[in-house]
Amino acid sequence: MRHLHPLRRGLFLSLGIASVLLPLLWTALASLKVQVNNTVTPPVWSLPVSFASYTEIQSEQTFFWQEFATSLALSGLTMLLTVTVSLLAAYCLARTGSPWRRLAVQASLILATIPAISFVFPLGDVLHYLRLHDTFTGVALAETAMLSPLAVYILHGFIGQIPRELEEAAVLDGATLPQVLTGIVLPTISSGMIATAVIVFVLSWNQFFLPVVLTATRIRVIPVMMRDFFALEREFDWTVASAVLVVALLPASVFVAAAHRALERFRFAAVTEVE
Repeated sequence: MRHLHPLRRGLFLSLGIASVLLPLLWTALASLKVQVNNTVTPPVWSLPVSFASYTEIQSEQTFFWQEFATSLALSGLTMLLTVTVSLLAAYCLARTGSPWRRLAVQASLILATIPAISFVFPLGDVLHYLRLHDTFTGVALAETAMLSPLAVYILHGFIGQIPRELEEAAVLDGATLPQVLTGIVLPTISSGMIATAVIVFVLSWNQFFLPVVLTATRIRVIPVMMRDFFALEREFDWTVASAVLVVALLPASVFVAAAHRALERFRFAAVTEVE
């Protein structure tokens, strides 16, 4: 990409950005009741802008905000559990002298690419045995189990780049393992930690298959609600559906925007193992 002419590079970047933003822009305009009227020639845009669709969500979609809060809390808890467990696992892998270390790291990447359906039935049996089926805790633990391999793979690469001499010097000065983690490891890999947290949050927020199989009636999240809204709504209103989509995009968008400086420093190439 760097070897391309600046004009071509700008054209390719513009096409890539447009392909992502145009569907979102179309949805946002539809949520404001700004749509193309194809019944006349030439087609015209329906105006003026109206926020009635958002008002309808507030007044009629009584369970939407409850499901929104459930999804937000579930994604937040999954993010905290996944990052915490994965950090400890990645640190142990990076600092172990086992000859199986490289195989374990590669296995974590393989596990991260396995379809969710491979996890859901064993996890469902475990949750039934523990009486955590259709519970907030059960879904959070299931999503943590599914997303942890990817987080371990990413964090292992960052931890592997930390010189062991820094930790050994701290241990000689009397530092304990928690002090090494909080004083050396976490500050050094802060951008990787934040990027991993954002990735896990977004994946959890968009998770559909696990919640739809591991829950019945008590726990409902936004992706499941949107499936029901699009599939079961008798009088389908695209403007209201667009408003729901826009609101559902807000948490992940705000989270990514808040962490944009750390994401700018994140380079996935950094996860390659450093001996």
